[in-house]
Amino acid sequence: MAAEEAAEASLARLSPERRQPGWEGDDEENPESSSSETAALNGVVASGKVKSNNLDVKATGSELETEEKGTEEESARESDSNILDVSSDYPREKHISIQRHLADLEKLADLKEDEKKPCPLCPEEKFKACYSHKLHRHLQNLHWKVSVEFEGYRMCICHLPCRPVKPNLVGDQTFSKMGAHYHCIICSATITRRTDMIGHINRHVNKGETESRFITVTAPKSSHEVLKESATDVQVLPNYSTPQKTDSYFNPKMKLNRQLIFCALAVLAEERKPIECLDAFGATGIMGLQWAKHLRSSVKVTINDCNENSVTMIQENCHLNKMKVKLSTKEEDNDEAMGEGEENTDTIEVTKMDANVIMHLRSFDFIHLDPFGTSVNYLDSAFRNVRNLGIVSLTSTDISSLYAKAQHVALRHYGCNIVRTEYYKELAARIVIAAVTRAAARCNKGIEVLLAVALEHFVLVVVRVLRGPSPADDSAKKIRYLIHCQWCEERIFQKEGNMVEENPYQQLPCDCHGSMPGKTAVVLGPLWSGALFNTGFLRRMLFEAVQYGLDEVQPLLKTLVCEAECTTLKHFSTHSPYDENKQEECGVYIKTPNTSAESYLVHGKRKSDEVIRNTAKRQKSENSAEHPAFYYNIHRHSIKGMNMPKLNKFLHYLSEAGYRVSRTHFDPMGVRTNAPLAQFKTILMKYSTPTYTVGQAEGPVHLAEDVQAGEQVQAAADGKAEDVELLEDDKSGVGATTFTEDYATHCAAD
Repeated sequence: MAAEEAAEASLARLSPERRQPGWEGDDEENPESSSSETAALNGVVASGKVKSNNLDVKATGSELETEEKGTEEESARESDSNILDVSSDYPREKHISIQRHLADLEKLADLKEDEKKPCPLCPEEKFKACYSHKLHRHLQNLHWKVSVEFEGYRMCICHLPCRPVKPNLVGDQTFSKMGAHYHCIICSATITRRTDMIGHINRHVNKGETESRFITVTAPKSSHEVLKESATDVQVLPNYSTPQKTDSYFNPKMKLNRQLIFCALAVLAEERKPIECLDAFGATGIMGLQWAKHLRSSVKVTINDCNENSVTMIQENCHLNKMKVKLSTKEEDNDEAMGEGEENTDTIEVTKMDANVIMHLRSFDFIHLDPFGTSVNYLDSAFRNVRNLGIVSLTSTDISSLYAKAQHVALRHYGCNIVRTEYYKELAARIVIAAVTRAAARCNKGIEVLLAVALEHFVLVVVRVLRGPSPADDSAKKIRYLIHCQWCEERIFQKEGNMVEENPYQQLPCDCHGSMPGKTAVVLGPLWSGALFNTGFLRRMLFEAVQYGLDEVQPLLKTLVCEAECTTLKHFSTHSPYDENKQEECGVYIKTPNTSAESYLVHGKRKSDEVIRNTAKRQKSENSAEHPAFYYNIHRHSIKGMNMPKLNKFLHYLSEAGYRVSRTHFDPMGVRTNAPLAQFKTILMKYSTPTYTVGQAEGPVHLAEDVQAGEQVQAAADGKAEDVELLEDDKSGVGATTFTEDYATHCAAD
């Protein structure tokens, strides 16, 4: 009975305020007394729990369990540190070094003008008691200014004996030095350096541990941030932009990439319905949600991710966008339906497995791969079960290796030797396509490149799959090595064949090897030597972008269409490209002069031998009309001391010389042309003007430049008189000439 009464008395000492989850203890409470009281209380409660099985105790079992859990949590905390409570928004029993304002820290010292007070965060042997004005400066300069801020709280540096440093043995004496440290507001850790403390707090935030150290799973709903893109809402974690430290990575800079992939899927959805599409790396599920929300019944979307937290996030985002979720499990009763009042009945299948596994188990019409880094590890699985005439798109973000910054990594991942060149972005796209071609050929499949885009953050490749050994052989033959001159940066693909040439330098159009000492060229590759774009597919993508209001991707698609046709004329029709007379071969619409609407072929898993032969003939005839490989940077080949012409005028000069020319999305100052580099430089030199004239005064220099510029503009205007589109340039040229002639006459009269 004495033990029972002692237990009841100890439980009665706890005030109701102390049992509340948001109770905050007095900051001036002695830590030693609190720790001893906690230890004593733990012992009493433990004894009460043991004896409660045999004796009749007045306290109920639930109360004992509640108090036992509370005392266990209190014993787990250190006396000089604190954690955040799950049910409260502010610290509970926080350490005295964690305060909101400097005034709160001064209250701990109880500053008085006539008395000396010690520092509450320093031992007496480190900082002796002093008057209020000196103590105020000490707290402000040595504690508050070097604090670490987190959610309105300041974790000040503490010099109390909370973190003993390893003792040093000097002779027969032992010195135990107490080091300065910070107390973490989230967990019970003590960190010595400020930079380490900031990193420690950031790791808590990245893991979602912003309330309690006992929460190690996803962050609570209150910490989710809702982002909207293309009428689709997604919930993301606070660290959504850091792929190494989050499960649900979301990059707003990849919006253009997602819109390009959506347009490609929309074009495929117009060819055949419904299609099964897979987003192999879902993360937040933003891409699959956009597919299902805009294309609706035309697609059957499957979003996959191997991370459990990402799968949970995808399910929440599906419900946020009023989508049904179908979990891929063995049980049949795991389908989660929406409420009765919802109008949208689209269903998204969410799976949790490795990307290679799901692509081996199931067949899809459209597969998108967007891993973190290279995607070569998933190419074999992607082409294993993809359906005939299906589309595989992949986004590679390992730009350090593809853009020749880490050449050894490119050799390891892609088996390709590369160097940094002026056309490095197109080189990266051809490296990825070569890897895709080899992976498809191993599965007896060929490819047709529909789109290849290389921008600052990613390399996107979209290919169509052609089943059969013949298309696989034709695609594999387009993988060649590239000979690159390191002096003038001229380049050319090696000739087909296995015979070794006596002098490979003869294949280069330049004569740098004869005029320069040593070896001047390197062999790069193997690379894809075929076309990078399909004009018909790009035009249909542009039409889908207009239909769905994707304004940001339309300028890029227009540039790609001009680049695929290698022309500077931008004529884009607003009507549907599906209404034109075209014949579909290998899934690509090709214009024919006399073709009716009845000539469209029906999709199937296999094609007849006659259609395949006709397709091969068509592809051979189209090889001559492919866009030129690679491009030249106009600034890279500019002449020193000369002003280059405007880029659009220079393109017109090249086209007048009889060469095919266009701009390129790879480089804003790049020119894609079939002109040799020597002719390129000759035309650039012809239409460049000198920046200054040696030996003349400043006035006559400007006069001569004006007259020369007026004569060149007049000559250019006379040469363009037959072109209807450049009448405005004629008028401006005549006006400039008239102005310069008047100015010259006036100067002569003076």
